[in-house]
Amino acid sequence: MALRTLRLQRGWSQDHLAQLSGLSIRTIQRFENGENASLETLKSLAAVFEVSIQELQAEDSTETEISSNHKKEIRKAVRHVRKVKAFYSHLISYGVVIVVLGVINLITSSNTFWVIWPAMGWGIGIFIHGFRVFKPFNLFGSEWKNKQLSKRLKNINQSPARSTIKNPASSDQE
Repeated sequence: MALRTLRLQRGWSQDHLAQLSGLSIRTIQRFENGENASLETLKSLAAVFEVSIQELQAEDSTETEISSNHKKEIRKAVRHVRKVKAFYSHLISYGVVIVVLGVINLITSSNTFWVIWPAMGWGIGIFIHGFRVFKPFNLFGSEWKNKQLSKRLKNINQSPARSTIKNPASSDQE
């Protein structure tokens, strides 16, 4: 079992464990963060927890699973922030270009307001981009998919082909 898990199960702080084991807090922090410990450090910690050195060195699967999930969440958050940044860059580009086109439109042909067409076309693109980034609602997301799967599986389980076959002897008696 990992040191951190053993320590937390007992409700001990790193400082308390350091006092019990005679080790420095920094040594305990290093070992909890995955660095190798000396044999004397392992013996001291094993004695405090009343476990074998092998149990102390065994990797805690829940910790690695949590850290793996934590890393996935961090990557997901970074991707989302990049998408939001790209959207705002797109929005700023749209604003600048449409203003420049509006000025050109006013200078060259003030009687025809043609700038509306690129503004509308690009505006639709901005709307779709924002919709994909911020997802105000997820029309065909995982919740919809799970609901559809359960509905289909329910239909398969209740279909006539799966119904029980009547015993011919019992149909003669009816």
